Amino acid sequence: MSTEPETAAAEEAEAAAPEETGPQAPEAEHATDTATAASTDVDGPEAAGSEAAEPDAAGADVADADAGTPDAAVEGEAAAESKELSETEAEIAAQRELQERIAARKAAKQGPVDAGAKLSGKAADLLAAVRAVESGEKPVVSAFSEPEPAPRKAVQEPVRRPQPVAAPTSAGPGDEAVEAVRAVLADGGAPATLAARAATVLGEGADTQLRADPWRLLRVSGVRTEQADGFARALLGAECGPDDERRGRAITTWLLEQAAVAGHTALDAAALTAALGQRAVPDPDAAVQSAIAEGDILVFQDVIETPGAPAPAAPVREEGDGEGEETEQPVRVLVGLEQYALAEESLADGLARVINSLPKDEGSGPRAADWESAAGQASGSTAELIRAVAGHGLVLHTGGEAARAEPAALVRAAAGLGLRAWAATHSSAGRRRVAGLIGADADEAGAATVAGLLSGAEGPGRDRDGALALDLLVVLDAPQLDVESAAMLVESLPDGARLVLSGDPGVLWSAGPGRVFADLTAAHCCPQVVSRVPDPGPIGELVSGVGIGELNQVEAPGKEVVIVPVRDAGEAVHRTVQLVADSVPRAIGVPTEDTQVITPGHGGAAGTRALNTALKERLNPGPGRFGGFDPGDRVAHVPAPGRTILGRVLRADAEGLHLECDGAPVVVPKEQVEQTVRHAWALTAHQAVGLSWPAAVVVLPGDATAALSRPWVYTAFSRGERHLSVVQGAEQALPRAVAEIPAKARTTRLQTLLRPQVPATA
Repeated sequence: MSTEPETAAAEEAEAAAPEETGPQAPEAEHATDTATAASTDVDGPEAAGSEAAEPDAAGADVADADAGTPDAAVEGEAAAESKELSETEAEIAAQRELQERIAARKAAKQGPVDAGAKLSGKAADLLAAVRAVESGEKPVVSAFSEPEPAPRKAVQEPVRRPQPVAAPTSAGPGDEAVEAVRAVLADGGAPATLAARAATVLGEGADTQLRADPWRLLRVSGVRTEQADGFARALLGAECGPDDERRGRAITTWLLEQAAVAGHTALDAAALTAALGQRAVPDPDAAVQSAIAEGDILVFQDVIETPGAPAPAAPVREEGDGEGEETEQPVRVLVGLEQYALAEESLADGLARVINSLPKDEGSGPRAADWESAAGQASGSTAELIRAVAGHGLVLHTGGEAARAEPAALVRAAAGLGLRAWAATHSSAGRRRVAGLIGADADEAGAATVAGLLSGAEGPGRDRDGALALDLLVVLDAPQLDVESAAMLVESLPDGARLVLSGDPGVLWSAGPGRVFADLTAAHCCPQVVSRVPDPGPIGELVSGVGIGELNQVEAPGKEVVIVPVRDAGEAVHRTVQLVADSVPRAIGVPTEDTQVITPGHGGAAGTRALNTALKERLNPGPGRFGGFDPGDRVAHVPAPGRTILGRVLRADAEGLHLECDGAPVVVPKEQVEQTVRHAWALTAHQAVGLSWPAAVVVLPGDATAALSRPWVYTAFSRGERHLSVVQGAEQALPRAVAEIPAKARTTRLQTLLRPQVPATA
């Protein structure tokens, strides 16, 4: 391993009650990607996605400047672009459709079930005939006579690929509503800049709601509990007290929202009450009960099972003097928000359906001999993967970057057997990579992004029942799936379709709540195929060692891996700029635009803000006249929680900031620029997961060593394809993190929900 001077800072905060973020300094970054050191900022989630609606989008690191003046030459083009439905709106529509479907199914479970309601075909006809005879509507002979056969259709209508369906558009809060909220905020001493967000979050009558319950201000992203308390004191005066029921209920919900930002789908009741006590709630148990009674949160009792011991089929009774006594199994009491509870239940139901609905007969798909023939043409773990998919509805596949060739080979083989096979990734760059591995144009090869697949903008479209028109779906980078996006995907699969989740278990988990891939791996509910294809070269050797907790020195004759020691954060920034602008292009031959800087967090002396400022000054200097941006700036656009799209600034006009992201034009409205756009010469590891560049510069400054963990280092080091420079200021904290600090646990219920529906497999 070569040595040269440079540094890096790390950051991952996943806690039941995460650090609070002020309303005037939000950040669009994953919740766990925040520095815990005192010198770094605690930033909110990546406006993703969230990919998701779980973490709130947060502000970008931009100056409060005007978005520029209109560009007359492009007004016509911009007007046309504004009419097109954005992919984000389509994804939001799909999310709403899923939530409505989940709510409908939940209501159906609670209501009465009509006898025979689940019957269809001949059975349903016979039941109807019996009821007709019993009621006297038809005589026996006519009721049971065979109907005239319907003429057969000559040709079935082909599957149509629908265009994205527009989400119900909302004009947002009107000026009068915002002004009314602004007046309430002024009376309570809160910043007027919160007015538009509060009016949007609280909806109709937001000003009245805030006067009746000032702690509702906590529903606005970035507001801290002490700020809501001050607002309430100013409005309520002597009536305000720490024992107010409204306060306890609001803080309970707020803590669960913060836990979701940190990746939890639920919290242990004891942890929640302890966190309430830390925030001066006099009776935490009463606050939790009040929130449950109001329907703000849900409570669960999950049986605690001994590992390896089967759950008893019935209550165990001990002999006594009389009838005997039941021995109750120990349970853990969890509480969570309905949004994630329903998504996790829907995901468990959908996975059980995928596992159990695979056709058993060979008449409905390729024969076993056909699958075996396809496997025989492959080798190693690729053949194992094909054989596993032949006989199972759900299969897990693990491996690094080089192992992506195996699921691509599976898609080719399945298509050769006549199946509608598609691969899905989380980014357009990943889509292009897997399409190249499959060996054809993306549309012909069956490659799409997860967001495009769900929205209908990409992929095979949906059949008449609303299910995706495919027989096999392979999801790459599966550890990035949060519980909501995973539930949407599984709900969209038709009966009998196969699902393969493929990814590297060593990388950071999803931006949104849940740990779907890790939970399924631990549940042992389906076959798991481990790739035997290692990542090549010195970088692959280094990353493989990190994956097992070892930070090894590797031979790098071509300077594939370079360590750059630094003494402080200032030197780390200087050396990073020097590497990107001069050393890597000159010594390695990788252009500046193909080199990505990765650092632990946004704040601190060597966080993304400081590094982006220094890199912009060197690579694209300018006054930042478009809200802190200039044409040519490298940016990250976060259209929805959990989703980060990289691009460049083109220009700005009255419509907003014009970007080019993945070759497509994107217009960000002026009022959304601060929330959804930031400079991107430097990213955090959570923003970079699932992406790769020819060269990566990982900065590890000494002020962020508390945030380092094995998954963070593994993710950051594996982003470079040809070259990795490590700007090392963490000293011994780096090997200690690799050896001793695994991924921080997340509280989820997926394994518990799956256990009674799907038997564990060896």
